[in-house]
Amino acid sequence: MKEIHEIIRDLREDRDKKQVEIAMYLGITTQQYSLYETGKREFKLKHIKQLCKFYNVSADYILGLSNNL
Repeated sequence: MKEIHEIIRDLREDRDKKQVEIAMYLGITTQQYSLYETGKREFKLKHIKQLCKFYNVSADYILGLSNNL
């Protein structure tokens, strides 16, 4: 089973987005976002919610609880 940081990275790469674009959307620095994607920092709930909306996927999918987008 994939970890949340792997799922988030895959979603970003599948949509040909750069880390800086997602960081700007979340209102954080690229460095902070990079720490999320490498698993060195835990995601804040508000950022998970924003990413669900951005990628149009369920929280269950991002959290690795479901394979259904």
